Amino acid sequence: MHIYADADALPNAIKEILCRAAIRLGIGLTLVANKKLHIPQSQYITTIRLGQGFDVVDAAIVDRIKPGDLVITADIPLAALIVEKDAHALNPRGELYTKDNIQGHVTMRNLLYELRGGGVVTGGPRPLCNRDREAFANQLDIFLTRHATR
Repeated sequence: MHIYADADALPNAIKEILCRAAIRLGIGLTLVANKKLHIPQSQYITTIRLGQGFDVVDAAIVDRIKPGDLVITADIPLAALIVEKDAHALNPRGELYTKDNIQGHVTMRNLLYELRGGGVVTGGPRPLCNRDREAFANQLDIFLTRHATR
């Protein structure tokens, strides 16, 4: 199993949790972004920096994942592609996207997109709080306990 992170908008607190887990458990972690990332030196952590472009990071992740891999992303369409490839997607607030719940997330995302396109102000996601960081850390720990092998 390998962990990939859609790292362009990944909060630093979540990136730190991921890096600590990768080092502690000896699991490969690849952070994929359009910008330079600062990461701790470790044989387990790498970055892929891509050029600018629509969904370039998403395409790079989808091309690399294998069944059973874990991808950290808040991007619902990317999460749907990941689940379709029998990999796992976890958002930075600790919610695991599954075959059972991804379609509901896609439907809600599309509805909000249409409302915003029609001029309705829906607001963005609320800032990440301590409870979100804890939920992410707990869900990551549960996932890695079930799926990670050295």
